[in-house]
Parts: sequence; structure tokens; C-alpha cells
Amino acid sequence: MNNQPYIDFIHELAEKSGEVIRPWFLNPDLDIEAKQDETPVTIADRRAEEVMRELIRQRFPGHGIIGEEYGRENEDAEFVWVLDPIDGTISFTHGSPHFATLICLLREGQPFLGAFHQPILKQLCLGDNTRTTLNGRVVRVREQRELSRATLLTTDIKYISRYQDQAGFDRLLARTGLFRTWGDCYGYFMVATGRADIVLDPIMNPWDLLPLIPIIRGAGGVISDWQGKDAVSGTSSVAANPQLHPQVIEILN
Repeated sequence: MNNQPYIDFIHELAEKSGEVIRPWFLNPDLDIEAKQDETPVTIADRRAEEVMRELIRQRFPGHGIIGEEYGRENEDAEFVWVLDPIDGTISFTHGSPHFATLICLLREGQPFLGAFHQPILKQLCLGDNTRTTLNGRVVRVREQRELSRATLLTTDIKYISRYQDQAGFDRLLARTGLFRTWGDCYGYFMVATGRADIVLDPIMNPWDLLPLIPIIRGAGGVISDWQGKDAVSGTSSVAANPQLHPQVIEILN
């Protein structure tokens, strides 16, 4: 199958959603609302997803859509787009540019294209499970084999004890060289581009996770759920290079 038309369209989705988001960044008139699950949402999140949904409906009317802000439509279609207009809304609302628009295309339930677009920094990371690029340049995970020299990332440590085994995480933390909370999708971007070694999150939604799978795999990495099972159907995530990933899973569990 020729993926190029879909890749070109992902570039268009990234460009158009970025045009919506940029004017709201560091905008004093930006209002922040709390959703039912107490996570923040802004007009930029909603408008960016609206724009992407409309473009998909126009270009690929038979495709389905799953989005963070507006739910699911035609999700049993062969091709389904998964959208997170702003992954890292807390970063966005606090003036940090390390948020991104996440885009994924599923075929028969499997993610075969994933994109991470930072509209402020104008970085587009795109993966197809076999190759990952950053603004057109091929990127790879770092070849770090020693946990004691590895950089470990997560989004928010307070969620670990709520959803996973805190003791397992503490064991891992004690054995890694550096720990930072460069979280949300940015941590996965760091691993895929060889700037960090391990990223994990104890709880993930489909729009958070699915777009990252082709990116990590395309960069030569491994991504699974917290227990080491298939990430596609998972609700948690652990990503690392092939040397570190099995060590991490064993320690966590």
C-alpha cells in the first residue's frame, strides 16, 4: 500500500491545527476549563480538533475518527484517525512549548502511521513502524545498554501508585542514572530521537498512546504496556530501546 497520500495529509493536518493553536499560546485571554475527569481543556484544543475532523471528513469521508475532545465516529471503518489536538495541555497553559498535536492512522485496528507535531517549535516527528523522521531526517533510539547510565522519564509520579505497583517503579528508579518528569508525549519524542532512554506512564488513553506506537517502533524502539504486553490494546505504556526494555519490564513487575 502506498502510504504517501496519507503522509502528505498528516502534514496538512499538522499545519492546519498548528495555525489554530499558535495564536492561543501565551495568550492572556485563554480560558482554561476542567472536563468531567478534571483534566484541563481550552478553546485551542477544541478548535484544533474541529479543524482536523472537518478536513478528514472532506478528504476521506469513509474513514472513522477517534478524538479526545469530540469522541468517536464510524470507528468500525477500515481506516480510523486518532487525534489528540493538544497532548500536554498543562504544558500549553503554563507557557511551555513542549506539547504536541498527536495524529495516528489505524488500519483494521492497528496503528501504521503516527505523528507528533510541536506547533510552537515547528517539529514534526513521523513514524510508520519501520522508519521515523524528525522534519524529514531519520532518527533512532539511543543505544544505551546500562540502566545505571539511562535517563528515565515519566509524566507525573503521583499517578503511579494509583494505577500500577509503586514498589516496582521505586526499584527501577533506584537503578537508573537520571530521572526527569519530561512527560506527556514529549518524553516519547525524547526517546524516539535518542535524547532519553526510557519513558513510562501508568495510565494512557488511546489518543495519548496509539500515535506514539509507530514513532517508537520506527525509531527502533520497543513499546508495550506496563506488564510487557501489546501496547495497542493497553492502557499504560513503557518505551525504551530493545536492550533496556526487557530489563525495565522485569524490574517493574
